[in-house]
Amino acid sequence: MEFRRCRIKGRHRFTSVAGLLLALGLAGCRLDMHDQPRFKPLRMSDFYADLRSSRPLEPGTIARGELRSDSYFYTGMINGNPGDEMPFPATREVLERGRERFNIYCAPCHSRTGDGNGMIVQRGYRRPPSYHIDRLRNAPLGHFFDVITNGFGAMPDYAEQVPARDRWAIIAYIRALQLSQQAPLSIVPPAERDRMLSQPPPVPATPGSGATTPSGTTGQAPPEVKK
Repeated sequence: MEFRRCRIKGRHRFTSVAGLLLALGLAGCRLDMHDQPRFKPLRMSDFYADLRSSRPLEPGTIARGELRSDSYFYTGMINGNPGDEMPFPATREVLERGRERFNIYCAPCHSRTGDGNGMIVQRGYRRPPSYHIDRLRNAPLGHFFDVITNGFGAMPDYAEQVPARDRWAIIAYIRALQLSQQAPLSIVPPAERDRMLSQPPPVPATPGSGATTPSGTTGQAPPEVKK
C-alpha cells in the first residue's frame, strides 16, 4: 500500500512538471504587435469598395502644429488685401535674422543692397526691380510676403525653403535696406553724422559683393580725366 502511494505521488509530480513546461512553451508562442493583422500602406484591400487600404483624410483634418489660426501671419493678407504691419515687433534680433536669410535666399538675384544686380543676374538671369524704386518703397509689407510665398514673374516661390516667421524677418530687413538708401541725415546720431561727413564717398565694390558698379568699371576708382 505504501508503494502504491509513492507511485501516485510521483505521477502527480510528473504531471505538474509537464504542465509547467507546456505553459512555458505556450508563452513563447504569443502574437506581438509586430505580427498583428494590419494593412500595409498602398496595398490593395477588398474590405473597402475602392480597394484601397490607405484611406483619404477626413475633410477638415489639420496636421499637428498646422492650425494657422492667425491668417495674417501666414498670408500677409487682410480681407484679401496686403496688410502693412509686422505681426510681431521688429527687434534687432529679428533684423539680424532677416539679414542672414536675405543674404542666403534673396541676395543672389536682388544683391545685398537690394538694387537687383546680384551675381545670378550678372550671369544672365532676368533682373528683378530694385527695392529702392518708389513702387516698392510704398508697397505694403503683405505684398512682399505674398511674393515670397507664391512667387512672382520669373521669381519662384520660397514657401518651402523659408518658414513664415523668417519671411517676415526678411521683409523687416528689406524695409531697413530701403531706409538705408533714403534716410535723411537728420536721423543719424551726431557722432556718426560727423564721421560720415568727414570721409570721402566709398568706391563701389566689385560685382558679386552685393554692390553694383557703374557700367565699364571694375570696382577701382574711376580714371582721372585729363583736361
